[in-house]
Amino acid sequence: MAIEKSKLRKLDRYRWLVPRSTREDMRTDALIYADENLLTAILGDLSIEQAMNVACLPGIVGRSLAMPDIHQGYGFPIGGVAATRLSDGVISPGGVGFDINCGVRLLAAKLDSDSAREKMRELVNQLFRDVPSGAGSEGPIPCSYDDLDAILETGSGWMIEHGYGEAADIEFCEESGQMDGADPAKVSDRAKQRGRKQLGTLGSGNHFLEVQFVQRVLDADAAEAFGLSENQVVVLIHCGSRGLGHQVCTDYLKTMNEAMRRYGITVPDRQLACVPARSKEGRDYLAAMAAAANFAWANRQAITHAARGSFSKVFGEHVQLRLVYDVAHNIAKHERHRVDGDAEEDVLVHRKGATRSFPAHSPYIPDAYREIGQPVLVPGSMGTASYVLAGNQRAMDETFGTVCHGAGRALSRTAAKAGRDVRTELHKLEDRGIIIRSESRDGILEEIPDAYKDIDAVVDVVHGAGLARKVARLAPMGVIKG
Repeated sequence: MAIEKSKLRKLDRYRWLVPRSTREDMRTDALIYADENLLTAILGDLSIEQAMNVACLPGIVGRSLAMPDIHQGYGFPIGGVAATRLSDGVISPGGVGFDINCGVRLLAAKLDSDSAREKMRELVNQLFRDVPSGAGSEGPIPCSYDDLDAILETGSGWMIEHGYGEAADIEFCEESGQMDGADPAKVSDRAKQRGRKQLGTLGSGNHFLEVQFVQRVLDADAAEAFGLSENQVVVLIHCGSRGLGHQVCTDYLKTMNEAMRRYGITVPDRQLACVPARSKEGRDYLAAMAAAANFAWANRQAITHAARGSFSKVFGEHVQLRLVYDVAHNIAKHERHRVDGDAEEDVLVHRKGATRSFPAHSPYIPDAYREIGQPVLVPGSMGTASYVLAGNQRAMDETFGTVCHGAGRALSRTAAKAGRDVRTELHKLEDRGIIIRSESRDGILEEIPDAYKDIDAVVDVVHGAGLARKVARLAPMGVIKG
């Protein structure tokens, strides 16, 4: 049953608290970031109840957190964040999700929007040929099982070594495109079978490649540091670990459901299956998750290589695509954070549909951005704006350095499709100068702009709450989808 608004305590314009005392099994508070309008939408599903369930996890520290794009997911809400103590807390695959290291990569072109529009249909068609999309798509990069094991261990590094990118690309990736602790041996043969032929593919659902332009610069100093200027063409790539990551999650959910009884763990929802992070099962999952995360970074690197080729074919080799940044938004990471104002602790931060947002002077962001803060990439849906933000210290103080990852669904995929005609929706978008190619009818109808919350409102909450600040607003010109 959905929680009533009267049970929430309004802290300020952007924060709503579900006190620990609301339910006997909650070990901590749940904190929701939203304005009044967004909260009304959020109350329409069970995502706040899921955030409350997360507050029951053994070893949780700080609060169970819900970003303004929160919506109902598997176990954890999508848009949920939780940190567990590494020494005696748990790891939960539901806090990472099935698409491990689904994330976003931003590329900046040496091209202005007026020049790009003249050839936008040609570019979209070329990208559609060069970047396979759709649920069953196979990638263009030959990959033996030995190659796959190397990719699972080294991520983007393997791609660069084999000619699928530039050395500088690694510098501008979260974790430098390679998560430590990955062990290919902890990834099942079934997962490897599913993923081996999918390197360099977008997949389906809400994954996309969008050609956009910088519609408005909102922080001149940060935009300059990120190499962004008004009317500049950029490319946003949104995808993850494909069938490999999905199978890793499936495999370890089964393992953990069977293991919880041995560890004396009970949870309010079996989808929150978890084990101690330092148990054998916990260590095995984290090693497999890191391997799947590395596959996702390699996948986005492969798509980057293809996109660079597409731009060269259409505009010439002088139009280069520079990697601005790449962020993960389905991942669990060992980090050190100050908890409740006390000394720093080693924690495992679960980010499920949530993006890291580290501030200026963080040693974990590229030197080029050290005085500004980490680029935070927040995509909208096709037909709506996306944002580039910069991380703030307040995120470190309140949210383990985390913000939202997108607009968040407002309609289910079934509801989005109901009563709509794909040709009508395409015409609406083309009337606004947005050209779309999709592998399927459902790929368009399920992802119409009306299916998502207002991206401007979501980002306003993050900005207003001080977790990150707006740098640039991006608008779409061309989209390819599965």
